Amino acid sequence: MVREVEAAAQRGRVTPAVRTKFQAVALLLREERARVRAEAAGSESHRAEQLKRLEGVATILATTAVRDAGLLACLAEDAVVSDAARSLARDMLRGLGVEPAPEEVQPSEIAAAPASPERRVVPQSVLSRQLANPFLAPDFSAVAQRTPRPRRLAGWELLGPLLSSFERAGSGDPACMPLPEPSSRLGPKGLELMPHQAQLIAAAAAGHRTFLLADEPGLGKTAQALLAAEAANAYPLLVVVPNVVKTNWAREAGLWTPHRAVTVVQGNGDTVDGFADIVVVNYEVLDRHVGWLGDFGFRGMVVDEAHFIKNRSSQRSQHVLELSDRLRSRATRPLLMALTGTPLINDIDDFRTIWQFLGWIDDAKPLGDLMDALEDAGLTPADPGFYAAARRCVIDRGIVRRRKVDVAADIPARRIADLPIELDGAAGRSIRAAERDLVRRMVAQYETALANRSSAGAVEGIDRDLVRRVARSELKDAATTAGENVFTMMRRIGQAKAGLAADYAAQLARSAGKVVFFAKHVDVMDAAEEAFARQGVRFSSIRGDQTPSVRQKNIDAFVNDSDVAIAVCSLTAAGVGLNLQVASNIVLAELSWTDAEQTQAIDRSHRIGQTEPVTAWRIIAAQTIDARIAELIDSKAGLAARALDGSDEEVASSADMQLEALVALLTDALRSSPQVPADLAVGY
Repeated sequence: MVREVEAAAQRGRVTPAVRTKFQAVALLLREERARVRAEAAGSESHRAEQLKRLEGVATILATTAVRDAGLLACLAEDAVVSDAARSLARDMLRGLGVEPAPEEVQPSEIAAAPASPERRVVPQSVLSRQLANPFLAPDFSAVAQRTPRPRRLAGWELLGPLLSSFERAGSGDPACMPLPEPSSRLGPKGLELMPHQAQLIAAAAAGHRTFLLADEPGLGKTAQALLAAEAANAYPLLVVVPNVVKTNWAREAGLWTPHRAVTVVQGNGDTVDGFADIVVVNYEVLDRHVGWLGDFGFRGMVVDEAHFIKNRSSQRSQHVLELSDRLRSRATRPLLMALTGTPLINDIDDFRTIWQFLGWIDDAKPLGDLMDALEDAGLTPADPGFYAAARRCVIDRGIVRRRKVDVAADIPARRIADLPIELDGAAGRSIRAAERDLVRRMVAQYETALANRSSAGAVEGIDRDLVRRVARSELKDAATTAGENVFTMMRRIGQAKAGLAADYAAQLARSAGKVVFFAKHVDVMDAAEEAFARQGVRFSSIRGDQTPSVRQKNIDAFVNDSDVAIAVCSLTAAGVGLNLQVASNIVLAELSWTDAEQTQAIDRSHRIGQTEPVTAWRIIAAQTIDARIAELIDSKAGLAARALDGSDEEVASSADMQLEALVALLTDALRSSPQVPADLAVGY
C-alpha cells in the first residue's frame, strides 16, 4: 500500500482516499516500531533487521510526504488520525491475519482535549481587574435573539455545495465583498491609509462585523484589523497570532491605536496588564489561558494567520473556536476577523474552521445571516444558478481579497517592513547578559577616564567626546582580541533569530510565492536551510564559497523551477550581481551594518523586469542591540539613497555604524544611571 501512495504522489493525484491510506500506513508503522523496540523475545540481530525494514518504509513515507503539503500535514505532531484511516489500519491488520487490539483513546484525541485544570493559569492582574469591576459581568440578555422563519432549505445538505461553489468559480468571478468608499484616508496622527485599507475600515464603521481578510502579504492587514476594531469600538480586543509576529502586533497597535493600552501574553502571563484594551496571545500558549480569556468580556477577536486553524480537530483550533463561541454568546454583534494571505492550503475544506470561527456555519449547516441570505436567493442545490448565488452569499458575509497587482497604485514600489521578535529561552537570556556586560565594561572605562581627568577638563553632563573615545577603543579591541564583543553578539543574535526567520520565510513562500532569504553568517544560513528541509520547502543556496557554475545552477533553479520556493543567499556574497525578479518578498534574517548593503540586497528583486511591488521583511530582535542598529540604519537611509542617486553627500560606512551603535549603548546607560544596575535591560 505504501507503494500505491508513493506512485499517486509522483503522478500528482493525491486524493482524500490516498491521504487516508498514507495516514493508515503511518499509524501502523509507528505502532509496529514501538512494538519491536519493546519486544523482549528474539535476538538483537533479528530486532535490528526488523527495525531496518521499518526505517525503509518510513523513508518512503517521508520522501513521499515532501511532494504534497496534505501528506506532510499528516506527519505533524498535532495531526489527528481520521476515523477512516484508523478503520483502514484495522482492516489491514485483519487482512494480514492479525486481530487488532481493542480501541483505546488515541494520542491525537488527548492532544485535542482541553488543557487540564492544573495547566490553566489566571494572571494576577486579571484577577485584579475582575475585583475592580465586580458589577461589569457580561450581559447575556443583550445577545440578539433571531426571529424564527420558515426554512425552505431545511432538508438540504448545504455545506458541501457551499464549499463546491468556490471550486466552480471562474477566473473572472469576484472574490471580495462590496466595500464602501471611505470619506477619509487619514489614520491616527495624520498617518495616511492606502485606499484599499480605508475601504475595509469604512465597512466596519458602517456596521459590518465579520471579515475573512485574505489580502496578499504586504498589504497592511494588521493596520486594517486594528482600525476596524477602533471603528467598531470592539474593545477589549483579543488578538491570537503565531509567536513570530506577537511583538510586531504590539508595535503596530502602538502605531495605529496609540491611545489603546496593549498587553502581550508571555508564558504564564505574569506580566499581563489585566486592564489593557488589546490582549495579544500566541497559539502556543493559548491552552494555558483559554479559561480566563473566555471570561474576560471581549467584544472583538482577531485571528492572524488563520490558516493555522484549518485542522478542526487540533488543540489550537478547538481553543480558538471555544473562545469565538463564548464571545458570540456574550456580546451583541462582536467584531470577528480572520486574517490570512493563504486561506486555502490543501483543499477547499480548509475554509470550514475559518467560517465556523466567524459564526457563518457550525459542524453541519449554515447559520444566521448566511442561512437567511441563502433562503432569500430562492434557489436550491438542484438549481443551475445555485452555486454562483451561494458563493456570492458567502463572500458578502465578509470575504475581502485584494492582490498586490490590483492595488499597485496604492503602495510604494519598494517598502521595508520590520518584524520584531522576542528572543526567549537560554539563548535570549545569554545574549541580554552579554549586552549588559558590554555596557558595564564601557561605563567602567568612561568612569575611570573621568576619575583621572583634572578639574580643568570637566564637562557638565555626559561628555560626548569621551563617550566616542570609549566606544572607539571598544571597537578597536573587539577587532583584535577574542571574547564577547559587538561582533560576536550580532552573530549570536543572528543564530537565535534563524529559526523564526526561516519559519516566516516558509510561510511567505506558501502564501505569496518565491522568497529571497538573506543572512550574513554561514551558520545562520545552515540553520535556515535545515528548517526548510524539515518543512519540505525546496530551496536554492547561493553562497560565497561556490564556484561560478554551481552558483549559476542554483540561481537558475530558483528562477526557473516553480517548485524551488526560496533562495537562501549570503548578504555579502549574493547582495550584488544577481537578478531575482521572480520574487517580490525578501526576508532579511540578519541586519547589515549599512543601509547601502541592505539596499543592494533588496535590489536583487527590486530592479528592471520586476512586475510587482517588492517588500523586504527585516527580522529584528527586540530589546537588543539589533533594534538599535535597525534604527541607525534607518537614520542613515536618506543619505544612502542620495549617494546611490549620485549625491556628493558623505554616507556612513560600516565602521561608522558600528561605532554609532556602541555610542548609543553607552549614552543610554549613562542617561539611566551612573552605575549600571544588575538587572539593566538595554531597551529602545
